[in-house]
Amino acid sequence: MAQWKQLQLQLQCLSHQHLNELYPPTFPMDVRCYLASWIEEQCWDEIIDSPDQDARALGLLEQIISLLQRISQDSSNVVEKMRLQQISRNMNVYRSQPLQLVKTVQNTLNKERILLNHVLPTFSPSTSQASYFPSPRAWAGPASFESLQVSLASNMSNGLDANSSEQIKKLQSRIQQLEFNGQEISKKRLQLLREAVDCLEHCQARLLQRIKSWRREQHLASIGAPFDDNLGPLQTWCEQLLGVNVKLRQEIILVGRDCPGGEPITELQERLGLLLQTLIQSSLMVDKQPPQVIKTQSKFSTTVRYLLGEKVTPGKPVLLKAQIITEMQARSLGQLGSIPTENVGELINNSAILEHNTSTKSTCATFRNMSIKKIKRADRRGSESVTEEKFALLFSSEISITGCDMPCCMQVISLPIVVIVHGSQDNNALATIIWDCAFSEPDRVPFVVPERVPWKQMCLTLDSKFRLEVQTQRSLDPYNQHFLAQKIFDKPDISGDFSNMLVSWAQFNKEVLPGRSFTFWQWFDGVMELTKKHLKSYWSDKLIFGFIGKQQLHLILQDRPDGTFLLRFSDSEIGGITIAYVSSCENRGRRIQNIQPFTKRDLEIRCLGDRIRDIEFITHVYPDSPKNDVFKKYYTDDPQPYNSGYIPISIQTKVAAGETSSPTSSAAEMPQDPTNRLSYPANALYSTMNQQGNGVFSPSQQFQTPYPTDIDVSGVPYHNPLSISPLHDMAQGNTPTTDDMELDEIFATGIYEMP
Repeated sequence: MAQWKQLQLQLQCLSHQHLNELYPPTFPMDVRCYLASWIEEQCWDEIIDSPDQDARALGLLEQIISLLQRISQDSSNVVEKMRLQQISRNMNVYRSQPLQLVKTVQNTLNKERILLNHVLPTFSPSTSQASYFPSPRAWAGPASFESLQVSLASNMSNGLDANSSEQIKKLQSRIQQLEFNGQEISKKRLQLLREAVDCLEHCQARLLQRIKSWRREQHLASIGAPFDDNLGPLQTWCEQLLGVNVKLRQEIILVGRDCPGGEPITELQERLGLLLQTLIQSSLMVDKQPPQVIKTQSKFSTTVRYLLGEKVTPGKPVLLKAQIITEMQARSLGQLGSIPTENVGELINNSAILEHNTSTKSTCATFRNMSIKKIKRADRRGSESVTEEKFALLFSSEISITGCDMPCCMQVISLPIVVIVHGSQDNNALATIIWDCAFSEPDRVPFVVPERVPWKQMCLTLDSKFRLEVQTQRSLDPYNQHFLAQKIFDKPDISGDFSNMLVSWAQFNKEVLPGRSFTFWQWFDGVMELTKKHLKSYWSDKLIFGFIGKQQLHLILQDRPDGTFLLRFSDSEIGGITIAYVSSCENRGRRIQNIQPFTKRDLEIRCLGDRIRDIEFITHVYPDSPKNDVFKKYYTDDPQPYNSGYIPISIQTKVAAGETSSPTSSAAEMPQDPTNRLSYPANALYSTMNQQGNGVFSPSQQFQTPYPTDIDVSGVPYHNPLSISPLHDMAQGNTPTTDDMELDEIFATGIYEMP
C-alpha cells in the first residue's frame, strides 16, 4: 500500500483526462483505492500471457469481486454501497479473458511508478523553510487560493529567493487545482444523490402499482379469480424502500452542511418527505375483508395489516378504529383525505390494537365479533332497492415510524358491502356485489359500475362464480353458455353468437324472466346452491348436462334409442334438476319427456343416484353409457331394518305409468321417518310393506294400483304428496270418502310437456 499512499498527493493535481487514462472504466480508481493493500501484495509480474495462466488469473478476478462485495455489505453509506455493487458486477467482463485483467493491472501499476518518479521536489524540514508553509492553525481550516496569495505576499516581503518563490507558486497552483476538484466532487455527489432519489421514486411507483394489483386481485377473488394473498413480498419491499429513504435523508443532511440553504438540497428533501409519507400511508392493507353482504345484528370479523409494522416506534400501542361509510363519503376521501364526521351506522366492537407476531413477522389488527347494530340509508332514486345500496368500512389510525420526525395519519377502506336486515335479501344483495366485483374498473370512483356489459364478459363471470361456489374444475361448456344467453336475453329461437350483445343490470337481477316470478340471477343462484350441496360430484364427473334449451335438447336426443336420458337444470323452477328421456308414442313416434324436477328438499330425502336407479325405464345416459355403470358409485345400500319389532319400509322414486297427449312426468317420494306413517301415500305404503311380516298381509291380499291412462292432467298443479293425505284426515277423526283406487289416483303422478 506504500505506492498508493505516495501516489494520492499526486493524483489530486491530475486532470480528469489523465486520471481516465491511468484508471480505465474496466479498472476504475475505486478498485485501486479500496483494494490498495491487496493489489500491491499480489505478484502480477509473475503471470505471463499464456493459456496455462488462465486459472491463476481467474482466481485473482474472483478475489477482487468477492472483496468488493464484502466491503459493500459492510458499508453504511447507501451511495457507496450501490457504487461498489455496480463495480463488482462490471468486473465480470473479464471472466471470458482473465489474463486481460492481469495486463490492465500491470499497466496501471507501471504508470503509477512512472508518475512517482516525476514527483516535484519537496521542502527540507529546515528552519529557514518552515515559513513557506501555513501554520498548523491555518491548515486546520480549508486552504483557499486567496489565503495562499496573502501568505505568498508576506513571504516575498521577507526576501525569499526566486527558487523558493517558484516552488510556492507551484504549491499555489496545486491548491487551486484541489479547490476545483473539491467543487467537482461536490457536484458529482449531489448528482449521485439526485439519481438515487430518482431511482427510489421509480421503485416506489412500482410498489404502489403492485399494491393496487394485489387489492384488485383480492376484489376479483370474490367471483373466483385466482388470488395469492401472501403479503410477505410486499412487506419486504416496503421495509427496504423505507430503509433507503431514511439513509438518503441522512446523506442529504450531510451534504447540506457543506452548502446550507442550497435549492437542490431543499428540493431533494421535499421529494424524499413526500415519498416517505406516501409509503407510510400505502402500507395499511385490509388483509381479510369483511363479508360483502352483512346482516344487521350478525357477528363478523376482519383483519387489517400494516406492512411497516416492524418499524413502528415502540411505546404506546397503535389503536385502529373502524366506521361504516356511504358511497358518497368514500368518494370524498380521495379529495379531502379526512375522516367523515357524519355517522351513518352504529358499529359494535369497532376498535382493535395493532399487534406484532414474531413468528409470522406480521403486524395486524383483528376486529372480532363486529356487528352493525343499525344503519342509516340514503334516499333511493327511482326503483333502486336497499340491496343495491353500497357501503364500506373505513379503518384509520395515527402512527409513528422510527426515523421519521412526525406521526402520520393513515386510512384504508374495505371492499364494498351491502347491509341487509333479513335473510331473504341475501340473494339480491349478492347480485349487487357480484356485478361490482366483476365489472368495476381498477381505478374507479367509489363505487361506480357500468349499467351494461358485454355478454362474453358476463359469461366468464358466471362460469368463474359457478366453479368457485361448487368447488369444481369443470366449466360451463358452449351448450350451457348458449342457453344462458338465450334465457337472459329472452331469445330462445336464436342460435347465433351472443358475444357482442350487451346485458344490463336490469336483465341480470332487476326484471323477472318472462313468464316467471324470479330474475335471471335468482334462478342461476338457485342452480349453484343445489349443485354445491347435492350435485357437486355428479357435475364434476360430467354426469349432468346442465343448462340446455328445448330446441337443443330435442336435437341431441331425437335419434337416440328409448331409455336414453340426460340430467338438466330446471328452466321453470329455482334450484331444480330434471331427467329428460326418450320414449315411444302410441303412433310409433318418438318423444322426449321430462320428469318432475327434483329440488333440494327432494334430494335430502333420497339422493339423485338412488332416484335414477329407481326409474327402470331410463337405461342409458346420453350419449350411450349404461346408467348402472356410470352411476353405480352413487347408489346407496338399503338401510338395515331396525330390531325394534316394526315392519321395515323403504323409500323409492316412482314415475307415473301411461302416457298422455301432454308428455311430462313427476316423482312422488316419502319421508325417511318411519314413525310418521299417517303422512305416507297409501299406494307407496302398501307396495313397500313386507307382506310376510307378522301375518299382516298375505300374497293373495296384494292391493291393485291401476293408473288411469285416458286422463289429461296437463294444467293440473302438482301437489306434494307429503303435505296432504287421506290417512292424515283419518287421524284427525274425519272419515275418508275415497277407497284404495281413489288413493292410488290421488298419488299417481302425471306427465307434462317440458317448459
